[in-house]
Amino acid sequence: MASWAGAVLSVLNPLRTLWLALAAAFLLALLLQLAPAGLLPSCALFQDLIRYGKTKLPGPRRPAVCRAFDVPKRYFSHFYIVSVLWNGFLLWFLSQSLFLGAPFPNWLRALLRTLGATHFRALEMESKASQMIVGQLALSAFLVLTSLWVHSLRRLFECFYISVFSNAVIHIVQYCFGLVYYVLVGLTVLSQVPMDDKSVYVLGKNLLAQARWFHVLGMLMFLWSSAHQYECHVILSNLRRNKKGVIVHCQHRIPFGDWFEYVSSANYLAELMIYFSMAVTFGFHNLTWWLVVTYVFFSQALSAFFNHKFYKSTFVSYPKHRKAFLPFLF
Repeated sequence: MASWAGAVLSVLNPLRTLWLALAAAFLLALLLQLAPAGLLPSCALFQDLIRYGKTKLPGPRRPAVCRAFDVPKRYFSHFYIVSVLWNGFLLWFLSQSLFLGAPFPNWLRALLRTLGATHFRALEMESKASQMIVGQLALSAFLVLTSLWVHSLRRLFECFYISVFSNAVIHIVQYCFGLVYYVLVGLTVLSQVPMDDKSVYVLGKNLLAQARWFHVLGMLMFLWSSAHQYECHVILSNLRRNKKGVIVHCQHRIPFGDWFEYVSSANYLAELMIYFSMAVTFGFHNLTWWLVVTYVFFSQALSAFFNHKFYKSTFVSYPKHRKAFLPFLF
């Protein structure tokens, strides 16, 4: 029993424990929504914390204590501002370390170790096989962090120039969580970079030598998923614009085209595929990132469930063949 507990503790470092807890919390919230109506928690605050935007509108008027903590949904752009700045900051440090051999600042190295950074002793790097594995992991982390920064930059562009926000709101707790989330996810990627006692593994001029098929496949999947998400956001934006691109209203309409032909929340499905592509870039076997993907899956599935319910209750002619989140399944 003691050896089993020790094995569990060795696998569940602080970061993995956190992502596992978040995934479990959203899974529980989703299961509660799928349960019979009589079993749903009646707490207004609970419902307010798991819903945002248009899904807050149906049902009885929200209590004043909930409305007091409303934040405009258009503040989503703040998440991506933080992500572009913070993860760009981390990407700069990582690039300096991988290609020039510059060590991480002491505070960052200490923070990563506390969170459970991948650690290698110098003696473990003597064999070519070990060097190859560590080099591949370092390249994976660099590509994933670059992808995360590009993703955040694109979403920031969409918030400013594509999306048409209504007067919809989110809870201030959701807002604060969104700010912390992009800081945490960047640190999660950086913690996967192999480190010894002083610095990280140096790629130097061996960048292309470390590339493997899963790096190429993961990056191609990332571009493919990102293109679909961009198209989905353009479709949603055009529902509120005329043919000249001028915003004419902020009402909700039924979206058609691209992945919306299969699911109500095609942009959420694309978000999941973006994170899945990063798991591929990590070589399929990074447990920490799979826990991140699991969290993304359940959080997006919960939001998609509410979106689907909203569309079905609002539009009598809503396509019956569409699912909420996963084509043909859910």
